[in-house]
Amino acid sequence: MDRMVIRGGVALRGTVEVSGSKNATLAILCAALLTDEPLILRNVPRLRDVDTALALLSRLGARYSWLSDHDLELQAAQLHSHEAPYDLVKTMRASFLVLGPMLARAGRARVSTPGGCAIGARPVNLHIAGIRALGARIQMRHGYVDAHAARLNGARIWLDTPSVGATENILMAAVRARGSTQIENAAREPEIQDLAAALSAMGAQIRGAGTHVIEVEGVERLHGAEHRVIPDRVEAGSMMAAAAITGGDVTVRGVVAEHLEAVIAKLADTGTEVISGPDGIRVKRQGELRPVELRTLPYPGFPTDLQAQMMALLTQARGTSVINETIFENRFMHALELTRMGADIIIKGSTAIVRGPTNLSGAPVMATDLRASMGLILAGLVADATTELDRVYHLDRGYEALDRKLAALGARIERVRAGERAAEAELS
Repeated sequence: MDRMVIRGGVALRGTVEVSGSKNATLAILCAALLTDEPLILRNVPRLRDVDTALALLSRLGARYSWLSDHDLELQAAQLHSHEAPYDLVKTMRASFLVLGPMLARAGRARVSTPGGCAIGARPVNLHIAGIRALGARIQMRHGYVDAHAARLNGARIWLDTPSVGATENILMAAVRARGSTQIENAAREPEIQDLAAALSAMGAQIRGAGTHVIEVEGVERLHGAEHRVIPDRVEAGSMMAAAAITGGDVTVRGVVAEHLEAVIAKLADTGTEVISGPDGIRVKRQGELRPVELRTLPYPGFPTDLQAQMMALLTQARGTSVINETIFENRFMHALELTRMGADIIIKGSTAIVRGPTNLSGAPVMATDLRASMGLILAGLVADATTELDRVYHLDRGYEALDRKLAALGARIERVRAGERAAEAELS
């Protein structure tokens, strides 16, 4: 497996362009199953998860071609299969999002349940309950969800929690259901709004995306469309944290500031200067970082996907910071790796107490999940000596060309390929 080698001590400076949103892209790719006409997507990030989604859609019968580095044309003229197998769904939970559109288009779907997740339980019961409320007959057999419906019918659906995935799956099923659907306590994330925008471009009738109540008037068919994917707010927040932790001055371009209001506010609380302008968000820090208290919440609250990055940042703040993780019960695994680098972190249930500032020292560390990986990268950027991060395939799932982007800002970071490691071992 590849690894990242980071030599800390450099304040990042310059401008970085954010890629398209991973999470928005994955849902919109699944929406391509709702029509037999071409869907053209702009600003698509080149990520491992996108490759996995395209492999699954190809298995189902869709064809795709890259029009340029980040522009993609996808067409599901015919569905040759109605099964999303375990070997693909287990590698990426978002694969479960084919359930709603495949059922709405073809009247049947067989989708593997995703199984375990490193950061905690993420059951699909809300997806299934919502699809069933639309009139589908669903059976759980041998680890698969078997769903059938000659035609889905609109319904009023209440989500016990504002699940992003469940909202997306139900929304994609409802756009071709007969009659009206209301999704109440719906997730409000920007990625939900982007999916709704893409579906609307395809002919769907949707109101309220971005609020707690989404109203859908089903249509008989959808047509092809062209859509530009929103910027990745998690990548943007990660780069902002990188500027803050290194005491740098970085402008993050291609970002929607309103998607990051909670992050901007919390960075400002640390004493970091954050300036939003027409060219992007400029982040710079000169003085000491201040400790903060933060609580992860569904959007528009502070995102759980930036909790690990914030924890790394707070190891450099003078005083005691408190982080409450309310979304996933097992999302502090990076804390153990940070303590190996010298961080002073105490975990008590869903709360992390971070005392700083601490002089981090480079060490061999292991990525445990996608966002934890970025937190360890940030720690490496300020650590003494060299940090070696293993299992960087996690990073490849959600960050496009991360090493090159950070290096362009002055970071001393290098990706060592697996083949190069083998050669090193032979020489030693």
